[in-house]
Amino acid sequence: METKGRTAVITGGASGIGAALAEAMVADGGRVVIVDINKDAAEAHAARLGDAALAIACNVADVAGVEAMAGEAWNWLGG
Repeated sequence: METKGRTAVITGGASGIGAALAEAMVADGGRVVIVDINKDAAEAHAARLGDAALAIACNVADVAGVEAMAGEAWNWLGG
């Protein structure tokens, strides 16, 4: 799949398959929003990926948290 120039929100993006997907997408020229309940892990992984990644701590089982995450991601992406 072509990911250059695209953006993805990856839940569980701080470890495992989510982290691997984030790495692959950034390596291909994409941008990622790494969403994970573990704030420290999400921030550490985003830091390793550089400016093409944003970390957001979020429990996706919480509707208000998901709405806040979406707003933060939207702002980072430029609308």
